[in-house]
Amino acid sequence: MDNQGFNNKNKHYQNRINKFLADFLAKNYAQSNRLIDAMSYSLLSGGKRIRPLLSYATAEALGIDNNRADYIAASVEMIHAYSLIHDDLPAMDDDDVRRGKATCHVKFDEATAILAGDALQAMAFEALSLAEVDSAVVVKLIRKLSYSCGAYGMAGGQSQDLESENKDLNKEQMDNIHLLKTGALIAASVEMVGLLYSQNKTKKTDRINKALASYAYNFGMAFQIIDDVLDVIGDEEMIGKPVGSDESNNKSTYPSLMGLQASQQAAIEHSQKAVDTLHYLPQDSSYLRYLANYLISRQS
Repeated sequence: MDNQGFNNKNKHYQNRINKFLADFLAKNYAQSNRLIDAMSYSLLSGGKRIRPLLSYATAEALGIDNNRADYIAASVEMIHAYSLIHDDLPAMDDDDVRRGKATCHVKFDEATAILAGDALQAMAFEALSLAEVDSAVVVKLIRKLSYSCGAYGMAGGQSQDLESENKDLNKEQMDNIHLLKTGALIAASVEMVGLLYSQNKTKKTDRINKALASYAYNFGMAFQIIDDVLDVIGDEEMIGKPVGSDESNNKSTYPSLMGLQASQQAAIEHSQKAVDTLHYLPQDSSYLRYLANYLISRQS
């Protein structure tokens, strides 16, 4: 796979998840009202769809049909969309722009935004319940996603992040926050697809699952470090939101703790560690490799 092939694959899977999400809304939420309009506005507002791309890339590397991965890809994006709505609220980061558009609470109102986030979270588990896999696997998928976005996952990390404002954190404390806030859902995007593969348990399954976990951990760390870097040096128009919001909210970031150059180097090292695990996977993992390498050069 070359860069053009990677870009084409990204577009293909972005189009696939966008269509799946739009079709899911049209089929299950056809009766429009203010709440559903707010949900649709946030869920279908575009973005890179990194988490669904990870799900599809993992499916490729494990030889799993995309029709089975669709529900996982959709569920993690629904959770991500809900988290962004709540993250932008005045009580959280108080942002007015997301992906170059008005945030949900600005476009609608604060109460509607809160409810839209709540409903998108519920929708994620609804999507998983419809996945075309054995019921025992559905239970495992729901358990994995619920843990990843709950008090010991994304929500817990967001809580710790808010508590850390105006405090000086060490690297271990910051790593732990981002392992939960960002990394947990990224890990779910990869490891939930791994649960589909684990239906056919072999001697290699444990090794494959460990490889997926290592890839997801290092991908998540590199993603967050670069996110912090872009908040310092990124182009506001490309990012689609104001830069410098971390500094204005007095949050500890990797650049503030380690310096800009050391942060960029740490991201490179995590990306390489992610790639180093891929030889354990049974099918073509080149797309996962390109996604990890893409982190280092991304501008938005």
